[in-house]
Amino acid sequence: MLTISAIAIGLGAVLTAAGAKQRTAQAEESHPPLGQFVSVAGGQIHYVQEGSGPHLILLHGAGGNLREFTFDLMGRLTDRYTVTAFDRPGLGYSDRVPGVDTGLTATEGDSPQAQAAMLREAAAIIGITDPIVAGHSFGGIVSYAWAVAGLDQNSPVNATAVVSMAGVTMPWPGGLGRYYTVNGSAFGGLVTIPAISAFVPKSIVDSSIQATFAPQSAPVGYADYIGAGLTLRPSSMRANTRQVNTSRPHVVVLSERYPELTLPIEIVHGEDDTTVPIHIHAEEIEKIVTQVNTTRLTNVGHMPHHADPDAVISAIDRAAARAGIRD
Repeated sequence: MLTISAIAIGLGAVLTAAGAKQRTAQAEESHPPLGQFVSVAGGQIHYVQEGSGPHLILLHGAGGNLREFTFDLMGRLTDRYTVTAFDRPGLGYSDRVPGVDTGLTATEGDSPQAQAAMLREAAAIIGITDPIVAGHSFGGIVSYAWAVAGLDQNSPVNATAVVSMAGVTMPWPGGLGRYYTVNGSAFGGLVTIPAISAFVPKSIVDSSIQATFAPQSAPVGYADYIGAGLTLRPSSMRANTRQVNTSRPHVVVLSERYPELTLPIEIVHGEDDTTVPIHIHAEEIEKIVTQVNTTRLTNVGHMPHHADPDAVISAIDRAAARAGIRD
């Protein structure tokens, strides 16, 4: 019986690995890189840059990639900004932060600070100066990390303003739920992530996307454009779940330095956001940083840049004006 069980387990592992590998190949074929690559210490960063004018950086959220912005928002801004959308480390087509253990059973995540450092290096190489740094969801905490790095570094890539779109900002009470705690664990990296990658049906992926947009619906064509298969690659899933699962201590450290920031901070946050709740994040930073200006969106969930792009664009323009880089 033990021999039969061992054979069954081994066969299941082989089939799972083969399925995940096939789906990864399909995802990369159907959703190839959109932009260019820049080499930094330890790897490469994928980015798309378009437009002219002051520099604006867009950082996507957990499990995403730069297609989040090239789908719509970026094209609304390139008439007056040089817009650069990055794949954050470990996601899309960007490499993970150098030195982070990427093994199947590792649990270490790329911290927001380390991600910001890697992206700041990329920004410097491609000639970005005095950027507004705008981040959605988990990209929000990387945006704050970018700004906090400027407190200690005199660099041309220091942020002139931060724009948070439903951004992770402050430490939260409680845990993150089973998806991140299980998949961010050694067991998850070895067992559940390959299984999800190989076998999760499209219906569940679509339901997850719709839940992220609730109470709005995802725009027509979004699910096909974004490339959910890129997120479901085992390497990307491991990077994403570990980043989120290990992020809270880093958020605590960053939040302790927010009162030192003097740059303009604009926040656009939906009042119905249950993924990154407004009362935990935007409303808490308002208490300790006087220059925060929050735009509250009624009946809007976690995707304000899709639900009300005009509100986000207005916030970016206000940030630019407050920073003195646009009238």
